[in-house]
Amino acid sequence: MRIITIILILFLLLLQHRLWFGKNSVADYLALKENVQHQQQQNDQLVQRNKVIYADIDDLKNGLQAVEERARNELGMIKDGETFFRVIPKED
Repeated sequence: MRIITIILILFLLLLQHRLWFGKNSVADYLALKENVQHQQQQNDQLVQRNKVIYADIDDLKNGLQAVEERARNELGMIKDGETFFRVIPKED
């Protein structure tokens, strides 16, 4: 009976060692869990960015206002009959 108890205790110790220090241990699990959370946050940010880009694409396809806004902001274009004023801050 004593030998069986010793064998069972050794077996338990080996399993505990593998659980805490071996491959796919608790530490590995926690590290992977943290990596998954970090990746999920990145994916959520990219999904939000994609939604903004898709909305911008839809505006450019369907509306003239978005095209006009881009032309004004990026190319400095103005309509006929408009007067363009540039305000330059005074340097101190």
